[in-house]
Amino acid sequence: MFSFNTMRPRQVLTQVLNFALILSTAFMLWKGLSVAADSPSPIVVVLSGSMEPAFQRGDILLLWNRGRETQIGEVVVYNVKGKDIPIVHRVVRRFGGGDKALKLLTKGDNNLADDTELYARGQAYLDRSKDVIGSVVGYIPFVGYVTILLSEHPWLKTVMLGLMGLMVVIQRE
Repeated sequence: MFSFNTMRPRQVLTQVLNFALILSTAFMLWKGLSVAADSPSPIVVVLSGSMEPAFQRGDILLLWNRGRETQIGEVVVYNVKGKDIPIVHRVVRRFGGGDKALKLLTKGDNNLADDTELYARGQAYLDRSKDVIGSVVGYIPFVGYVTILLSEHPWLKTVMLGLMGLMVVIQRE
């Protein structure tokens, strides 16, 4: 049976530092991806069925925000002022571009109407440089369901973090 009493202080410190190293590595990878993609959130999970059949709930989307000339038909991820959940929808109209600010109108593939009802009050279109997080350049099907489960069942977060911490502490190398 495992006991903290049988571990030397040096072993405990090593395990705690290993856990901190894992967390800091994950953070650095996220920040590196953010810089490379020029996006505050280079990876997002599809949370609803509004983009079916193109993307299913639980798909992980890879975003790129370099090269700002977004075209009609391109799938973008954007934030709405006052809401903290990003929305994944397709560009159906564009206005401006070049010297003028690029404005976009979006719509979910599985929705009947465009997104003007989802935008902030008084906003009729998205400003490409301010509202859009990035354009979708790839996806991994269904892997994001873990994220959905963790957000829908908060107690799972505690269990998962506890198990991860326990594994790091009791691992002996």
